[in-house]
Amino acid sequence: MKLLIVNPGSTSTKFAVYEDENALVNETLTHEPAELTRFEKITDQYDFRKGIILDFVSKAGHDIKSFDAIVGMGGLLKPIVGGTYIVNEALANDLRAGVQGEHASNLGGLIAGAIGAEIGKPAFIVDPVVVDELEDIARISGHPWVKRRSIFHALNQKAIARAYCKEAGKSYGDVTVVVAHMGGGISVGLHHKGKVIDVNNALNGEGPFTPERSGGLPIGDMTALCFAGKTQQEIKKAIVGQGGMVAYFGSNDVKELVDRAQNEPEVKLVVDAMIYQISKEIASLSAVVCGKIDAILLTGGLAFGKYVTEGIAGRVSFLAPVKAYPGGNEHLALAQGALRVLKGEEEAKIYS
Repeated sequence: MKLLIVNPGSTSTKFAVYEDENALVNETLTHEPAELTRFEKITDQYDFRKGIILDFVSKAGHDIKSFDAIVGMGGLLKPIVGGTYIVNEALANDLRAGVQGEHASNLGGLIAGAIGAEIGKPAFIVDPVVVDELEDIARISGHPWVKRRSIFHALNQKAIARAYCKEAGKSYGDVTVVVAHMGGGISVGLHHKGKVIDVNNALNGEGPFTPERSGGLPIGDMTALCFAGKTQQEIKKAIVGQGGMVAYFGSNDVKELVDRAQNEPEVKLVVDAMIYQISKEIASLSAVVCGKIDAILLTGGLAFGKYVTEGIAGRVSFLAPVKAYPGGNEHLALAQGALRVLKGEEEAKIYS
């Protein structure tokens, strides 16, 4: 099966050509600010981004009609259960409207759907960040004004859980694992019988702090800051983008900070605190299933560092075996999602 992967980012356009699970092409084209600021809305970038992809694929020697399917990065749709979705009219309309906000990833499904329609082949998205499989009890926040939301690294988390199951000879629908995706944002999810039944909102203020996000701050102190002359924009940046390690040390480079920690006690304390908070998040999820966990899986960019993975394992390995899957191959995960449908292993879901 030959697949075209479409993955637009805020400042780049990534795409890949896969033959089954083998990457033939993996490209990232970075955009200068002037290229994108001329567009008023993200959806206005559609023709520009689509043209770049088609042009590069052609120059790489691939006939666009040779693809069996087009797979786009999923965007900010309505909350949906995990799986591989056909890009239909309802899905495209909601991506275009930005029902949960504007983001470059919204273009992934739109471009995939358009190319698929032009060549008469199916187009899919796979496990977007809005995957919501929370149990009802996990939605209760503590005040009826606010409901807990599921926004997390669903694509990589589910791909890693499935990779573990393949190695262990188990079915994703039969295991209970905790997956910690650790990158610029950190999400820790409890995967139970094929669903992520609890997970921190990794975008705006839950869970451990990260290289650039604040995680769950004491709410009373944050409320005081909101009424102490801080603007809404300043507060948002403190939560996402300028929180975490960036707020403490002006850097989101954890490898550099771990190196500095060897000689700078104040840096070591904060790095260790991040590890401590990730470990607490993992352990707290174990209570949801009465401690019955098959494995704890660590993934994302931070999983490359032994200081982080060994620090977490030292605190949580009493619960279950800990295994690291460094990095996060989004393109492979997208390809695998499409292949499960194309090979009849899974039925494509319909967005409505």
